[in-house]
Amino acid sequence: MKGGLVQIDVFHDTACPWCRIGKQHLKLALAQWDGEPVQIHYHAYFLNPTIPTEGYGFRDYMHAKGGGQVPLEQWFAAPREMGSQAGVIFNFERIEVAPNTLLSHCLIAAVPEQHQESIMDAVYDAYFEHGRNIGDIEVLLDIATANGLDTVVLRPQLESQTLQAQVLADIAQAQQIGITGVPFFIFNQRLAFSGAQSPATILRVMQQATQTTHEEMFE
Repeated sequence: MKGGLVQIDVFHDTACPWCRIGKQHLKLALAQWDGEPVQIHYHAYFLNPTIPTEGYGFRDYMHAKGGGQVPLEQWFAAPREMGSQAGVIFNFERIEVAPNTLLSHCLIAAVPEQHQESIMDAVYDAYFEHGRNIGDIEVLLDIATANGLDTVVLRPQLESQTLQAQVLADIAQAQQIGITGVPFFIFNQRLAFSGAQSPATILRVMQQATQTTHEEMFE
């Protein structure tokens, strides 16, 4: 890693509430950052790679994750509260489908880099605020249209093997690194942490990452 830059690699899943919060915390941290320029790369991860293309019924799926013993609102309370503090909304009661997230990751990978942030946010909003099925290609194309993207070009891309291979390469990389949960952040390919850590923690790790880089430059 060259000096004068903070590279942040973020592994995430589009159906992960903590990933949405982690992304928002990163945004809040960057708003306070006055150090070196920052370059962010987002990478796909599947919380559950076995979900079928049509998805599962959301409430049944969540009940099963809790072994049938955990009230759903208990699952939802913590991300609701932390999301509210960070400025993002979770309307879990609107979600009907626990989606297969492959196509949503393909959409993010398909758009130019300068549009990826806004598309990610739009996908998160569609799922967590409006309860839309982000495993459905038509929903994803609606999201693309609302963000000014050419769906005539995007549709065949989303239906192709090329983007899927790109997403699956991210999954393989996560497995190689040993990532077992997301969000997962890597700073300058040296420092890493898992979870939706606070903006203050992110800033501290960014500072540590730049200090490490500077020390190596002068060794």
